[in-house]
Amino acid sequence: MKKFINSVIKFRWIIVVLIPLITFMMTASLKNLEFEGSYRIWFAKESKILKNYDNFRAVFGNDDAVTIMFTDEDGIFTPKALETIENITQKLWETHYIARVDSITNYQYVHADPENPDDVLVEAFIENPTNYTKEQLAQKKAIAVKEDIIVGRLISKDAKSTMIVGRMTPKAGDDPEVSFKLRDAVLQIIKPEEEKNGYKFFLGGGPVINCSFIEIAQHDGGTFTPAVIVVAMLLMFTIFRKFSSMFASTIVVVFTFLIVLSIQVLLGFKLNNFTANVPVFVVAIGIADAMHLLWIYTMARKKGMNNHDSIHYSVKKNFLAIFLTSVTTSIGFASLGISAVVPIQTLGIATASAAVLAFLLTILFVPAFLAILNPKIKADTNIQEANNHPIAVWYTQFLAKNAKYILLFSTLIFIALGIGIFKANVDSNTVKYFKEDFPFRVAVNEMQDKLTGPMSYEVVVDSKAKDGIKDPKFLHTVEQFYSELYAKYPDIRHISSLMDIVKTFNGIMAGSKSIPNNQDLIAQYLLLYSLSLPQGMEINDKMDIDERLLRVSVSVNLVETSKDLEQTAWIKNWWKKTPYSAVVHGQTVMFAHMQHDVTATLINSITLAVVSISLVMLLIFRNWRMLPIFIVPNILPIALVVGVMGWLHIDIDMGVAIAGAIIIGVAVDDTIHFMVKYIEARKRGDNLEDAMKYVLSYAGSAIIFTTFVLSIAFLVFVFSNFNPNYHFGIVTASALVIAVLVDLVALPALLMLIDKREKSLLE
Repeated sequence: MKKFINSVIKFRWIIVVLIPLITFMMTASLKNLEFEGSYRIWFAKESKILKNYDNFRAVFGNDDAVTIMFTDEDGIFTPKALETIENITQKLWETHYIARVDSITNYQYVHADPENPDDVLVEAFIENPTNYTKEQLAQKKAIAVKEDIIVGRLISKDAKSTMIVGRMTPKAGDDPEVSFKLRDAVLQIIKPEEEKNGYKFFLGGGPVINCSFIEIAQHDGGTFTPAVIVVAMLLMFTIFRKFSSMFASTIVVVFTFLIVLSIQVLLGFKLNNFTANVPVFVVAIGIADAMHLLWIYTMARKKGMNNHDSIHYSVKKNFLAIFLTSVTTSIGFASLGISAVVPIQTLGIATASAAVLAFLLTILFVPAFLAILNPKIKADTNIQEANNHPIAVWYTQFLAKNAKYILLFSTLIFIALGIGIFKANVDSNTVKYFKEDFPFRVAVNEMQDKLTGPMSYEVVVDSKAKDGIKDPKFLHTVEQFYSELYAKYPDIRHISSLMDIVKTFNGIMAGSKSIPNNQDLIAQYLLLYSLSLPQGMEINDKMDIDERLLRVSVSVNLVETSKDLEQTAWIKNWWKKTPYSAVVHGQTVMFAHMQHDVTATLINSITLAVVSISLVMLLIFRNWRMLPIFIVPNILPIALVVGVMGWLHIDIDMGVAIAGAIIIGVAVDDTIHFMVKYIEARKRGDNLEDAMKYVLSYAGSAIIFTTFVLSIAFLVFVFSNFNPNYHFGIVTASALVIAVLVDLVALPALLMLIDKREKSLLE
């Protein structure tokens, strides 16, 4: 170790010049930095869920759309509102990447010809709305509110709200650049209507959510990274009262995340909502390493040591602890690499490498920088010896006197809060990832409150035979499915399929809005309807080419993913009881299935982190009896925070799933610094109380300050509009505070009880 430190001091100028030079050379690649926001980034390329969805789109076309909704308190059946709808509809038809537009004006209304009642007409419901009289519009309204096909889909029951739906061309939603182009084009379309008529439009659909994901990632990355750096700098300056200490620690973390981001770009990765936060994680990790190194260095200088001796003293005292904390932190992040959620994978791998890099830069750059700068730190003749620090002496005596009561009280609190784990709920609904006041979330809530369910299930029913969807028996089963699904789940807002068209035709031709018992007649209805439709409004997105598969579209309220899974499971099981079968597709269903991945990420990553860290501790200290002391204090914070979330009914999302492994990796740092100092004191012959005084003097303050800096850094995320980031910040900061309380209160009390014999844990 002495030789290594001497080498760092000897080559200090080379190190201090070379590290920034390499960093700035690598940052040239950051000009190619890009963001990803497509729904596809959440799934691996070989994902079965993604493949099934692609197969669905190959048969039925793109189910993704951009939606425009607005409300007129005077009703939408007025010339002003209908003209607005017509203008937007026509302009959307002319918009690139839009394959089809549906609105109340171009709704293909099936009705009998007034002049020839035996003839059926299929035509746009309203053309040239300004030509209609008030009475004619009232008649149109009376007709519309009785049309089950459009009520709860294109217009509200009270006919005050309406929605225009622009279906996208195949694969248009896969490219984030297309999402921005389409979103911006729609904004240009509605802007004149807003200015002219004063309507407030609400935008939804795939392109809007894709843009929202990217914009939040860019905002959070661009805002929180400098904010955390500034906060860390201020805190470091406040703690050390030295510009040199602040600069040394800050420059290390800046270099670290610049190098990590550069490597990510060189490897072809793009930033997403989670990897955009890598710099913040790096700041937290790097500051923790630098804090302990600079703290001991400052103490040495105050004791009267010269610059070089203080560097030797600090590196020797901290090297093992910093190395172990970097390894365990890296393991904590790396454990996220097993997640099936791709952004979490990339975050874990990127940040794990950052933890190792931060250690290397800290142990090289900080000592070299201090060797050059030789900061002026006055020796303090009144400084207390470590074992005689008054606070350490008082606190050690307090712990020794009240150890049993502390452990009893701690245990009761842990049990009470831990019970909340059984009340915890996992929710991976991507719409809920946005805060209530975020524009996209506002639009979704507005649609649900005033018109229809903003989420959708695409149910593909297999009739088991070619032309089977025309079989009366099959359609009667579909009709029964409608009825029972509506009755079972109030959150189902609207169901539609070709069955509705068949019933409408039969109502006109036979006077009964029901399914005829003649397959040939059903076939004639569908053929007549298909031939009457204008170009672009065909029905090939409602069935497959063999007319065996029927697509049933279900609009549903925004619910927890557990409810989505329950409803889709009920749908599949319902059809299993019939001669037919059904599969449920759509992006809502895709993300609902991610609930399992989120839960698995939380459980598996924590398990992997605990096992891996335990093995590292066992290999280093070669004492299995110490493992519970290392692991239990670091599992407790996670359990307690999740328990509190359960009691407060706060859902577990991806942010919390990520936090679990990270808390293990970061919180164990405090335990390691505590135990390394404790073992060091016990091995040199200190009794139990003296060892505890030594630990509290040399590690206690640094642990408290590090936790303070880390908690403040992670709390910055509470200002994010992205709920997983918000929850991550709250959970991580809370858990780290709990962890330091466990390490400085419960852990010492535990040691007081189980380690009364000198060196008993070390034998």
